[in-house]
Amino acid sequence: MGFSDTVTRQLGGETLTLCYQCGTCASSCPVAKITPRFNPREVIKLSLLGAQDEILSGDAIWLCCSCYNCQERCPQKVEIADVIYALRNMAFEKGDFPNIYSEFMSALMNDGRIVNISQFVQNKREGLGLPHLQPAGVEGLRKILSATKFNKLQKQEKSQ
Repeated sequence: MGFSDTVTRQLGGETLTLCYQCGTCASSCPVAKITPRFNPREVIKLSLLGAQDEILSGDAIWLCCSCYNCQERCPQKVEIADVIYALRNMAFEKGDFPNIYSEFMSALMNDGRIVNISQFVQNKREGLGLPHLQPAGVEGLRKILSATKFNKLQKQEKSQ
């Protein structure tokens, strides 16, 4: 079974092989307009050609902003953003994902939030008449993350 077959068996990847490389996705993509590092047409092409390592280990699939312009305009009804989500899930399973996701997971597991609440934010809330944010209870969250195996996404220290 080839890589494209594996992708089409993933939730979200089912429409990959409908692509005939017309380029509508690339011309609709706001990210492709500002960086040559991401082109949805190229991601689809490489997936169809079986370039598993290049796709799953590279950074292109992480640059998609999920605007769905490509998907809404595709004449073949390729669900491009969903294919990219499927590729991201496959990369996660291999342990190939940007360090920032591991950092988010650590913050979520330790603090119950991805971003710490700064004193500036607390003061701003007070000025708006909002109550101070209390520390998040993490025990329930940890149980949920553990039950869904989301906590397994923490990286084994790997440079990116």
